[in-house]
Amino acid sequence: MRDIPVGNGSLLVTFDDKYQIRDIYFPHVGQENHTEGYPFRFGVWVDDKFSWVFDDGWKRKLKYLKETLVTDVRLINEELGIEIVCNDTVASHENIFLRRVRVSNLLDVRRDIRVFLHHDFRISENKIGDTAFYDPESHALIHYKKNRYFLINSSPQFDRFTTGRKAFREHEGTWRDAEDGELHGGAITEGSVDSTVQFDFDLRAQASAEFYYWIAAGESHDEVWRMNEYVRAQTPRGLLNYTENFWRAWVNKNDIEFDDLSPEIVELYKRSLLIVKTQIDNSGSILAANDSDVAERATDHYSYLWTRDGAFVANALDTAGYPSLTRNFLRFCAHIVHEDGYFLQKYNADGTVASGWHASWDAWARRRLIPIQEDETALVLWEMWQHYDQYREIEYAHQLYQKLIVRCADFLNQFRDPDTGLPLPSWNLWEDRRGIHTFTCATVVGGLRAAANFAELFGERDRAAHYDRAADEVVAGMKEHLWSAELGRFLRSLETNDDVNFKADATVGAELFAVFYFGAFDIDDPKVTATMRAIEDRLWVPTEIGGVARFEYDGYMRITNDTTGNPWFICTLWLAAYRIAVAKTTEDLSGALELLEWTANRALPSGVLAEQINPLNGDPVSVSPLTWSHSTFVETVASYLKKRRELLVDN
Repeated sequence: MRDIPVGNGSLLVTFDDKYQIRDIYFPHVGQENHTEGYPFRFGVWVDDKFSWVFDDGWKRKLKYLKETLVTDVRLINEELGIEIVCNDTVASHENIFLRRVRVSNLLDVRRDIRVFLHHDFRISENKIGDTAFYDPESHALIHYKKNRYFLINSSPQFDRFTTGRKAFREHEGTWRDAEDGELHGGAITEGSVDSTVQFDFDLRAQASAEFYYWIAAGESHDEVWRMNEYVRAQTPRGLLNYTENFWRAWVNKNDIEFDDLSPEIVELYKRSLLIVKTQIDNSGSILAANDSDVAERATDHYSYLWTRDGAFVANALDTAGYPSLTRNFLRFCAHIVHEDGYFLQKYNADGTVASGWHASWDAWARRRLIPIQEDETALVLWEMWQHYDQYREIEYAHQLYQKLIVRCADFLNQFRDPDTGLPLPSWNLWEDRRGIHTFTCATVVGGLRAAANFAELFGERDRAAHYDRAADEVVAGMKEHLWSAELGRFLRSLETNDDVNFKADATVGAELFAVFYFGAFDIDDPKVTATMRAIEDRLWVPTEIGGVARFEYDGYMRITNDTTGNPWFICTLWLAAYRIAVAKTTEDLSGALELLEWTANRALPSGVLAEQINPLNGDPVSVSPLTWSHSTFVETVASYLKKRRELLVDN
């Protein structure tokens, strides 16, 4: 879990719940991770006793300064009589991680206190061939390999330093050297290396001392040297204050009236915007999550762009008034789209194709497969129109019309069964089964309608009619093949192993909210009403924690067999979206407001939302923060406020 990420779109630094730096991504968000998830330790020596802040003797409060991407961390060790207050950030426009540390002596006697900060770089995701050395030119420690450089410095200057071997034979690392209260190390080490710096304070009773510490990330020695000089010229305090003010201005730039929403909801709305921003690369790629712990159980991670997640996040950013981020995302999509008009499973932040498990070849039938989740293509088109409809940037839309919109819409139209009108089989949004999925069909309708709107906008009326007709055929196919009169609700999918024989999947899934959300069916259609009732009846978790599970009998990271699955934030907020859409009076919005409050009450103290939560105690489960969780909260708040104002006018 990552409790307090800080970043600027090219440098992302994440902390775990013990206040250890665990991930340092550069030069892209999510790519490369120069720690591989190994911790940077933070320790204190006093009265001949040593303690790392991850030890049980520390009480930790990990939060942010209000409305900023500057942390507010408080660490107290009553046995040692020490309090530490830290503020961490990544400079808003420079690749510099900056930390302010205030150490306080809580006892009534004078004391010698020493602080140790340790660095376990594994540059370019590999511990082999790194170098750590003291650079007399900058009076700093530098770790480097090839074109990745990390300069470590402080003000006032650290008192001692060491470099050494780590994770090699008997060498655990220089952090062991710190535990006797004094560093003894060398000025340079190569191979599998780490380093530690030491700060000495002679503090009288009840006194405090403060220092600043920074890590500059760059692609050459000259680049990090210049950044080091920049910090000195601006002063660390000045740079920290500038970054704090920048983020406070950024998150408040649209001057939103929050009407009857509680302070907790408002605070989480702003926190969610800030956290979403940390997960977006300057290239335009929107990363799902940057929490390397997941690799311990899955041999992979979430530091990728799924264009489905990205489209939902981009839509939330549009509703919140941040269209420039959406434009970057859509340009990125135009760059990575397959020449045949679809998106593959996922991508790295630099636009290269990421790891995947969707086969391109059916080994049994000996035939080619298209390895896609079709909703990922459809949702980019849907969001493209949502963006245009709100901001009317016609020149921007025209730039992407042929390369992105027409190419993807032609694929959606052609990738259909001529008999049923439905999309051909592909993988579902949860990536665990192939078939013809109700969610996918609904997104295809939304994508084709969006493309038709653009074609009409640019005077291609025959093309617009063509796309609209295809959307109508998908809706008709959904009525005939995916609606179950026997069950009185939509099926989740028609499952298949061979793309020839299909079996009705009657599982209730939260993603069935899509039947109204993307315009396939009207919100007041009895089919929608019945399906949403089934979601609430079958997927609400019957514990004190509550929330909506992903689907019936969901086994992914399941905590207990006494519930149908763990509650997911996005699924719970999809139910809120339905309650908002169906509301006829302001009183009808109370059910949606309850779910917004539910979400705010189950965030971490820092405001971070995980993917799932434990249905028994509310603890976070799986990765955190999940970008999609935060963006869904933002979009739901915006939808609530919009609907409330419409109802106030109408009534």
